[in-house]
Order: sequence, then structure tokens, then C-alpha cells
Amino acid sequence: MFNRNGRLRCVAAAASLSTLAAGCGILSPDDAEENEPIVVGTTSAPSTLDPAASWDSSWELFRNVYQTLLSYPNGATEPRPDAAKSCAFTDSSNQTYRCELRTGLTFSDGDALDAGAVKYSIDRIKAIDVNGGPAGLLGSLERVETPSEREVVFRLNKPDATFPFVLATPALSLVDPDTYPAKAVRQDGGVLGSGPYVLKSYDDGRRAELVRNDHYKGFAERRNDKVTIEYFENSQAMVKALRAGRIQVTFRGLAADDVVTLQGGAAEEDLQLVEGTGADISYLVFDPDDPWTGRKAVRRAVAQILDRPAIAHDVYRDTVDPLYSMVPQGVTGHTTGFFDQFGDPSVEKARTLLTRAGIDEPVPLTFWYTTDRYGSETALEFKEIERQLEASGLFEVTLRSRPWKTYVAGYQKGEYQVFGRGWFPDFPDAENFIAPFVGEQNALGTPYRAPKITDDLLPRSRRESDRAEVVEEFEEAQRVLVDDARLVPLWQGRQYVAASEDISGAERALDPSTIMMMWELHRKTSW
Repeated sequence: MFNRNGRLRCVAAAASLSTLAAGCGILSPDDAEENEPIVVGTTSAPSTLDPAASWDSSWELFRNVYQTLLSYPNGATEPRPDAAKSCAFTDSSNQTYRCELRTGLTFSDGDALDAGAVKYSIDRIKAIDVNGGPAGLLGSLERVETPSEREVVFRLNKPDATFPFVLATPALSLVDPDTYPAKAVRQDGGVLGSGPYVLKSYDDGRRAELVRNDHYKGFAERRNDKVTIEYFENSQAMVKALRAGRIQVTFRGLAADDVVTLQGGAAEEDLQLVEGTGADISYLVFDPDDPWTGRKAVRRAVAQILDRPAIAHDVYRDTVDPLYSMVPQGVTGHTTGFFDQFGDPSVEKARTLLTRAGIDEPVPLTFWYTTDRYGSETALEFKEIERQLEASGLFEVTLRSRPWKTYVAGYQKGEYQVFGRGWFPDFPDAENFIAPFVGEQNALGTPYRAPKITDDLLPRSRRESDRAEVVEEFEEAQRVLVDDARLVPLWQGRQYVAASEDISGAERALDPSTIMMMWELHRKTSW
């Protein structure tokens, strides 16, 4: 899954000197370094600190400071117990799911974490119901019961074999009822969880300082005592900090130029580049209520012109792969539906689509993108999309952009004709590349009525625990998405982690949702 580029620097130490230092109580430079936090850089800052309000990459912080009933130990592709001692369906119809908690669970302040706290944490997600928030993951949940202090029973309103995967997402993080309002998002900037780390301090958009949670009881075997996360506006500043030694690891947001440079010369800089298979995708979203993008012919004409290989090669320098389905390669159920339907880019085919719909003038479209979420190439990507569409003579394109926090508010209010989004999967199943985007309540905050998918195909697939047996349902769902062309996939990412040479664990640190498990990082032993 991973390839490592880089070399190991040999470190020699005289035994007599190390013995002398230990005997005299002298703190060696290596010992001093061991007491310093590992500093991780990313361009993906949280939009909120409250799990009830987030269905985005805020989860990267949540995974490390909160705890879920189930999670993904290193190498696991299916959920395993974390706060829970055990979990399982207790019926043959996949509608009753029971978890037993570990003994002695507490939050980081020592307050008891019992079944009541679990129920409270999950009930408040549905009660708060943030637009575009994680309540959309709980559509199959009827109610939560607590027969005893350590027993939680989830009653589902329909069969749902994916429910364990939902419980493993950071959206279902457990929070202390004493500090999180039952019907409102916590606004004081604090965090109180039971995860591997405590959030010691937080400077919004700049830095998060994590230290070991001594009360933690779960699967994570922490290989460090503290981690600091630095948030950067772009890859250039982040890589500069890595080269200067101010940070030791970069994750999420490495620009293509920086990746290519590191691929060719990481060893000479005493750096390493770890490359992993990615499941994150980039796609366009069209407003169905707009006079222009509400017309299927316009959406399909855009899909007909888009040159994905050009975007992947010219903008991303082949650090991403063209994507022709909302379900990425490597996930069971992947298809190449958009290529099968539209083939190679064709202006003539696009013109025919528009002409048949009675459109014989250039279509004015405004494309929106965020400036600080998906990496430094996003602006260049949208300029390339603008170039391709305007070169056809069929579209007049305007580009607009906003920072992430105001960007999200804009698309949730339906302000954008066309906008770009990225998706990092909640769990590694084809369902999670389809279900979050359809229905009245979804991750986009924009209703997408697709009854064939929501009322037939998804319910059918959720009855089957063996996910390899539901490929047909997911293939049919993707045909519906291709025909509608309301969501148009662009590319599938690869995962790159750059680190200083003395850091180990980067290749083990990404879970199946490509969230970094900070506890896997550690400094190499010098001798």
C-alpha cells in the first residue's frame, strides 16, 4: 500500500560517552528531542470542535482527542472495538445492534463515560441537526437504549449492515454531557473527550497542542506523549517549515510541485516521502434550482467537455488519477460510468446536447472553489476547467472563491451555481461515496431527490452484510448519478506524507478513511 522514498542517516554514538551521560544525569540532545512534541503540518484546519456540527475533515482532529465505540486499529478495514468491549448485531435482520462498554471508562477530566453518555452524545447529533452535518449518517437510527450502565442498544428503523461503520466515524465521537449542550453546538472552543490525547491548547486555524490522555482506555498504543498540529494556508509554507525543521511531518495539502520535488530529492534533504493509495475524490456539484444548471443538458454538456487527464497531468503533475465515477478505484463497486457514457472530451457532442435542449447561446456559469481546504492547486484546477469550457465556445465562465468557513455557509444556502468539493470517505464502502450526497438531508446541505437510490438501491444493499454481494446495486446507483450529472467526479487522490528522516510510523498512521492516527508517529531510536 505504501512506498517510501528516502534514505536512513546513520547515527553513531560512543558507548563510553552515552554511559557517562547516563551516569552523570546529563540530558543528551536525543533525550531532549524525545521530550519535545512531534509537530505535524497540514493545510486542513477544523471548521468546528464539536462533533455534532462536523461532516468534514475536522474529523482529523476528532480522531485523536475523542473516542468512538468502534474504530480502526492499524491495518483494519472493518471496525473494531475502541470504547466498546464488544459490539454485534443481535438479530438476523441487521436492525438491533448491541455494544458493551469497557470497564472503568472516563473522560479526560475523570468523569464517568457510561452508557448514558453514549446515548447523550448520539441523541444530541440528531437533536441539533446541523445543516450538512453528521445527522445525515443516522438516517437508519430509530432510538438508543441503555439497559445498563455498560450496555447500549441501537434500534434501527430498517436493516443497515453499514451501521457499525457509521459508529466508527469521528462524527459519533463521545462527549461529556456536563460540558456539551443537548440541543446546541458547543461554542466556547473547548474539547472534553476520552480519546488518546487531550487538547491542551487550541489557536483557531493556527495550532492544536495534544498531550497524552492518562485516562484513555482503548485500542491505541501511543508511541509518543505529545503532538502539535500546525495549520498552514498553503503547501509552500508547510514544506518550507519541514525543510527548516520547525515541523517533522506534513499531511494533507502537499502541492503537486512539492510532491514531485520530494520524489526526486527527499534523500538529499534528509527527508522521506511516504506514498499511499488514496480514496479521496474531487468533484463538481450543480445547483438543481438554478435556471441554467437546473437543466440536465447543461450539466451533461459540461461533463462531455471536461478533460480529466489534462487536469491530472497539467495541474496535478500526475499525483492524482482521473476519476469517472463517484466511487473511486480500489473500492468494491467502482465503475467508469462517466467515461462509458461520454467517452473522450468532445465539443461537438456537447454542442449537440445543448442544441437538442433548445440552447444555442453561450451558457453563463459561475464556478466556486475554496481557497484553503484542498491544496494549493485548487485555483489552478478551476482555471483549467474555465479554459476547457470557454475554449469550446459553449460556455462563459466566471470564477469565484472563498475561505472554507464562509464557503461552506454559501453552498448550504444554495448560493452557488457550480461548486467544487472534495470527499474523504467516512468508511471504506461504496455506500459512503453515494449515500452522503443524496436524499433530503445530505453532506452537501442541498437536497438531492433520487428515490431510485434512496428508496430502493440503498435499502437493498444495507440488508447484506457481505458487501461484495451488493455490487449490482451500487453499479445501478452510479448509472443514476451519471444520467443526472448533478455530481461530476474529476479525480481521485493519492496520499502523501513527507517527514523528517528521524520519524517512524508514517506508513502506519493513516486509517481507511485516510485520517492520521497521530499516536503511530514516533522518533527513531538512535542506538
